[in-house]
Amino acid sequence: MRVLVAGASGFIGRELVRQLEADGHEVLKLGRGTPRSGDEYLWLPDTQTVDPRALEGTDAVVNLAGASTGRIPWTRSYQREILYSRINGTDTLTQAMGRAANPPTVFLSGSAVGYYGDRPGEVLTETSSKGGGFLADVVDAWEQAARLAPDGTRVVMFRTGLVVGDGGAFTPLIPLTRLGLGARFGSGRQHWPWISLHDEAAAIRHLLTSQLEGVVNLVGPAPATSREVTDTLADALHRWHPWAIPEFAVKLLGEAGTALLLQDQDVRPDRLLADGFVHRDATLGAAIDQLVRAL
Repeated sequence: MRVLVAGASGFIGRELVRQLEADGHEVLKLGRGTPRSGDEYLWLPDTQTVDPRALEGTDAVVNLAGASTGRIPWTRSYQREILYSRINGTDTLTQAMGRAANPPTVFLSGSAVGYYGDRPGEVLTETSSKGGGFLADVVDAWEQAARLAPDGTRVVMFRTGLVVGDGGAFTPLIPLTRLGLGARFGSGRQHWPWISLHDEAAAIRHLLTSQLEGVVNLVGPAPATSREVTDTLADALHRWHPWAIPEFAVKLLGEAGTALLLQDQDVRPDRLLADGFVHRDATLGAAIDQLVRAL
């Protein structure tokens, strides 16, 4: 397939491009700077501009673009950036697809488990209702924008959890743990939906040729708590892990601390599993072992 990727230079995007190219797909990339090679095209989401040549003969579009939610604090201006970087980017892509002579047949648009909000004691699947909070509102608006893809284009919004890999949320966790400063956040009993970087990209590849439409949860098949994540990382790095950051201290980070570290989300990948996807890293331990071997 000829696949156009927005956000190809990011943490997930780089692994996705690697796997797509290994499969023999032709990968085109959107970037905000001057294109440096024949497979790169300019787009400017803030002005909803995209080089129309990027859509010529393209079979699928994958949207991974958006401002990082890991940048703290979430000031009001940065909250606007988190929201509008997703809305503007998605609108730019759907409008460009609508103008194409032959729109792509597949649009895979990034989304997040933040949609579910804080839901202790619940098992969350694709049929679960929207939760409360800033991230839930962002994800809802983001997914509504993706649904505006042209008629005839199969649209999938993949809700991603914590990605276990050398980047993203693990960028601060790894060095702190290596220094013996890894800590439990709050009680540590809150569920953190996770997926390995390899499986995140492999699941997106799976969705390219699947018949699934709508929302799909991209998380691992074995639920894990926050404490299990930080403990397993410390064990894999052979470090002590005696510390705990109390809930009140996490909340000093504002809404970002609560949303990113304290929310309880036992999210399950029901639709992905029913569609035949098999995780390579089916347990948290396997995912973190792969991460540590790659360091």
